[in-house]
Amino acid sequence: MFELTGIGLGLRREFIDTFLSADTHPDFIEVAPENWMSLGGRHAKLLAQCVEKAPLICHGLSLSIGGPHSLNLEFIQHVKSFMQRYEVAIYSEHLSYTHDSGYLYDLLPIPMTEAAVKYVAERILRVQDILGQKLVIENVSTYLMPNAEMSEAEFVREVIEQADCELLLDVNNVYVNSINHDSDAYAFIQSMPKERIRYLHIAGHEQVEPNLLIDTHGAAINDPVWQLLQYTYQICGVKPTLLERDFNIPSWQQLQDELNRIKIMQQQESRDGSKANVLSHHATAVL
Repeated sequence: MFELTGIGLGLRREFIDTFLSADTHPDFIEVAPENWMSLGGRHAKLLAQCVEKAPLICHGLSLSIGGPHSLNLEFIQHVKSFMQRYEVAIYSEHLSYTHDSGYLYDLLPIPMTEAAVKYVAERILRVQDILGQKLVIENVSTYLMPNAEMSEAEFVREVIEQADCELLLDVNNVYVNSINHDSDAYAFIQSMPKERIRYLHIAGHEQVEPNLLIDTHGAAINDPVWQLLQYTYQICGVKPTLLERDFNIPSWQQLQDELNRIKIMQQQESRDGSKANVLSHHATAVL
C-alpha cells in the first residue's frame, strides 16, 4: 500500500507556477480528478511537472455516492485511467450526493438512516470493485440533517464498516457541524475508527451567524480548528494532513506558514506520544 505521510496541499491552478518554482514542497498534493482528466496540452504538462515534485492523490467531487441515480460507470473508468496515468494510489470522495437529474453544484447531505447506510455501502463496494482498491470517504459539512435516525458519527462508522472502506477525516467539517448542529466535536473525533483513517483535511470556514458556519475553504484556519486538530493527533495518532484553500488564495508564504504549523504540531505530538509510550512501558516493567 502507498505510504502517505506528513503534510499535503490541495493543488490549485492559481499557484501552480509558484509551486513549481518553490524551494521546498509538501509531502503530497491533491487534486479533484474531474477538474484535470479532460485537459491536455499545457495543463497536463504542468500537472506532470507537479507530480515530479510531490506524489499525487485524488479527491473527487462528482461521484455522488449517496445520490438517487445509478453510478456513472463511465466516469469511474475515466477516474481510474487518470489515476493510472499519474500513478495515483488514493482516491477519496465525499459522503454526500451531488446529482439529481443534473449536477447540483453542492455536497448535499444523505439522510442518516439504516436504509441509507446499506444503499451507500453497496455503491462504495461497486466503486471499489471497479477501481481495484479501497475508496476513502470524507465526512462532510452539513446545514440540515433530514430524516436522521442516527447521529452523524454512527452513520459514518456504519458506512465504513459495511463498505469496508477507509476514512478521510475532515477536522474542519467536524468543527463546522458541531456549531451548526450543536454537537460535540471532540466526542465525534473520539468515536471515529482510528485504524480506518487514511488521512486528514484541514481548512478555514466563514461564520455568517453565531450558530452557522459555512465550509468555504476561503479563510485561514482559526484557533478552535487548530485545537481540534491537535486533539485529533492525540486521540487518533499523527495522521497525514492536507491543507485545503480554494478561494481568497493567500500568498505562497502564508500557505507555507500554515503547512509549517501543521508540521510542527505533528512533530510535537510524535515526540510527546513517544515519551508517553516509554513512560508507560517503564511503569509496566516496574510493576
